Amino acid sequence: MSFSFFKPSRPKTPQELVKAIKDSLIALDTKTVAEVKALEKALEEVEKNLVTMKLMLSGDGEAEPNVDQISQLTLEICKEDVIALFIHKLPILGWEARKNLVHCWSIMLRQMVGSSCCCVQYMENHLELLDFLVVCYDNKDIALNCGNMLRECFKIPSLVKYILESPSFLLFFKFVELPNFDVASDAFSTFKDLLTKHASAVSDFLTAHYNEFFEQYEKLLTSANYVTRRQSLKLLSEFLLEPPNSHIMRRYIVEVRHLRIMMTLLKDSSKNIQISAFHIFKVFVANPNKPREIKVILAKNHERLLALLHNLSVGKGAEDDQFEEEKELIIKEIERVSRLPNLES
Repeated sequence: MSFSFFKPSRPKTPQELVKAIKDSLIALDTKTVAEVKALEKALEEVEKNLVTMKLMLSGDGEAEPNVDQISQLTLEICKEDVIALFIHKLPILGWEARKNLVHCWSIMLRQMVGSSCCCVQYMENHLELLDFLVVCYDNKDIALNCGNMLRECFKIPSLVKYILESPSFLLFFKFVELPNFDVASDAFSTFKDLLTKHASAVSDFLTAHYNEFFEQYEKLLTSANYVTRRQSLKLLSEFLLEPPNSHIMRRYIVEVRHLRIMMTLLKDSSKNIQISAFHIFKVFVANPNKPREIKVILAKNHERLLALLHNLSVGKGAEDDQFEEEKELIIKEIERVSRLPNLES
């Protein structure tokens, strides 16, 4: 007796799977509100296809994925414009489908096909998709998924360069202060990657857009939100201290407006913010080429600054000795500057 009708169906080839994924995603467009059942079925089909794609890309825990299949799948995804569908349909997909899609995206984006990453090339040829992902931070249902996809993209220098120059970049200054804590935190993680992953691209951007950037960044440093102040201050230290940004640092520490912000943050009610502010403030003071305007501010405020610094401590620990040593040098320099003649404004 034959039991052939119990045999499992033949696994789809990469080409067949991509066609099935594309068809099921396009089918989401053809459903009207009146066809709720049909839409639910289409969404189920998309979810089933994304599970199959995930298994093809990462294996099932027992068998390793087939390298040739991964390459064929990735190539076909690009050739059939399925990446654009993935991104544009994110708002419609269910939670599990979005999760699987993000997982697959992290694998496909770095997948080499021959001598090139075809998914990276696809994104470079469809840069508007990056803008779409950034704007999606305004949709709390998919914000974290889009954030994950963006951070994968921002491992690629050309994609970082595009967003830095795009009007979409300014949206991050809004998104990092969204009332939803999880979304705001995720947006800040993406913002941080933008400013720290590819120093040379960031250096070029800051050189070309110095005033516009720091005008926006000052709003983060002076935000009423404690988390925003603390994170933005820490991030400022990170990207200003990158060697390619040394010319930006030199420009930053000769401007009175920046010094005033650091002095204000030295008085913050949070000790963590005070310590972080000190590590930037000390560069203003230690600069051997301080302009007269900076010296005037330090001299005028030397009593309050010295009082603040004497009370500032990181506590007990390995960093305590170095901090105290640096603090002592800064105190001596402020005292020296306060005694200089002809600093009356």
